[in-house]
Order: sequence, then structure tokens, then C-alpha cells
Amino acid sequence: MKDVAAHAGVGLSTVSRVVAGSPGVSLEKTQAVEDAIAALGFRRNDFARTLRTGATHTIGVVVTRISDPFYATLIGAIERRAQEHQMLVLVASGTDDPDEGVRVLQRVLSRQLDGLILVAHEDADYGFLAQEQRAGAPFVFVDRPPRGVDADLVMVDNENGAAAAVAHLVAAGHQRIACIAHVSGRFTSERRQAGYRAGLRAAGLPVDPALIVEVEDDVDACATALRALFAADAPPTALFTTNSRTTTAVLQALRALGEAPALVGFDDFALANLMTPPTTTVAQDPTAIGEAAVDLLFERIAGAAGQPRRIELGTRIIPRGSGEIAPR
Repeated sequence: MKDVAAHAGVGLSTVSRVVAGSPGVSLEKTQAVEDAIAALGFRRNDFARTLRTGATHTIGVVVTRISDPFYATLIGAIERRAQEHQMLVLVASGTDDPDEGVRVLQRVLSRQLDGLILVAHEDADYGFLAQEQRAGAPFVFVDRPPRGVDADLVMVDNENGAAAAVAHLVAAGHQRIACIAHVSGRFTSERRQAGYRAGLRAAGLPVDPALIVEVEDDVDACATALRALFAADAPPTALFTTNSRTTTAVLQALRALGEAPALVGFDDFALANLMTPPTTTVAQDPTAIGEAAVDLLFERIAGAAGQPRRIELGTRIIPRGSGEIAPR
């Protein structure tokens, strides 16, 4: 900074204010400082700045699968909002293994971030984060609540979204509607199964446990489950799937089996409109979830206090054809 001040012909405090982005420096002096920095080939040392201020200007995001389209979109929304605040985003994948997820989270925490947005593993205990909270570290969870710690949470209304899917199929004339539920991500699966049952009851239809099947998001597993359903004395005429990975696996299994029942899937997914027929979905908005989570995190980083907040966003049906097939 002394070299820059001498080169620009200004005081050391002026260089400090320009580098920090503080107001009160004339355009002429600001330009002189920036020209000197460029001429000397200097750049701000964020590590040194962190040692001085305690702020890293970096937030973390930990999800289970970065490759999942839902989380990829959510991360993109967080990054865009963070850039508006001149914040860097460190992203990590915790995988579907809860123990590995905790280890990844602990490694991320060692980076001394300003805050963290994360997806909880349902089999992991996050009680160790309470000490971090007491030290002032803000956390915002998305998609599902954590176990062992009380923290801010942003999620969607899973029950009403699933109930709306059932109502959509009932309106098309279906009374035998099967639920193909995902296994990984138990919280969302259970909440959407609850919404499925509520949708049937609201339509005056019985809840048949034989029509509720939990599967891995694997084509062969889905094909086995579907064969059993279609071989029953009263087979389903419509399907409700509880997340996008399960939906795509079910679609592949249906093609292999030569079946084409009505179908509504929870979560929109890429190329849904290019399926045959195009796939009707219950869409949650990962962009809105990411923006709500990062805005809440920035409020906490800025010093907002108070009890943990829970933000619940709505869903919408996107009718494309597969959910409008009448029963045969």
C-alpha cells in the first residue's frame, strides 16, 4: 500500500479507502490509485485481510449431490446473489453417506467462512454446530430440517404439492393412483407421501397401502415395483412419483415394460417437455429457494438476531400431457 501511495501521489489512508471501497475519495484520486495498482501488478491479499478483519467474504454451500439438477440450480442462484455482495461461494458435496457428509462439513467449517448454507443428512446429528452458532457462525438449512440443532430453514410445502398432484390425476378421472416414493431423502419422501394420502382423502378415495411403494432411484428397481403393481387384481391407472430422479427412472422402466399410465412427478426436470407424452410435474423453484436461503444468510451475517426462521415456499403444477391421460 505504501508503494501504491507513492506511485499515485496520495496518502496511505486514501489507498486504504479505495481498496476497501469506502466513500469519500474523489474520482481523480480513486483513478490514480487504481492505475498505480495496475501498473505495479498488485492485488488485494484476501488472506491478510481476513487476519485483520476476521471476515473472509466467503460463504459455503454443502449439498448431498452437486450433480442433482435441483441442487445445481439452487447453487447457481446462490452464486449469483453472492456475487452481488462481492462474496465468493465455496461448494462441496457431502454425498448420500451421512458420516462422509459430516466429515465434509467439518472440513468446510475449518475454512472459517462467514456463513454456510447446507442440506442436512437425515441420519446425521448436527448437534456439534451449536458450538459454532454460539461463536456467531450463521447457518441456513435448505430442503429439510437438521437433527440436533435449531437453525434457519428454507423448504417447500411438500404436502400441498403432492396433494395437488393427486387432485390433478383425480380430475382426469383416476381413482387407482399409485405412489412411487424415493428412499434417499426420507424427510421429503415422507412429507410427499403424506400429501399423497391427504389428496386421496380429500377426493373421497381410500388409501390403499399396496399402492405405496418405496424404491431406490434405479431403473431395475422401478421396473420390478411396476410389474408387481400392474399384475395386481386392481392395478393403478396413474402414478405419482416423489422426486425427479425417481420420475426419470420410472419413465425408463415404463418404456421397457411397454406401459403408459398417467403420471405426475414431484420436481420439474430438464427435457420433461420432450418425453412421450411430455411429463406433467409439480414444480418447486430451486432458484427461489436458493435466493431466499442466501438472503436470510446475509441478514444473519449482517447481525440480524432472533429465533430461527422457517420459510416455506409453494409449488405449482405444470401440465404437459402425462398427467392428463384418462384411465383406460
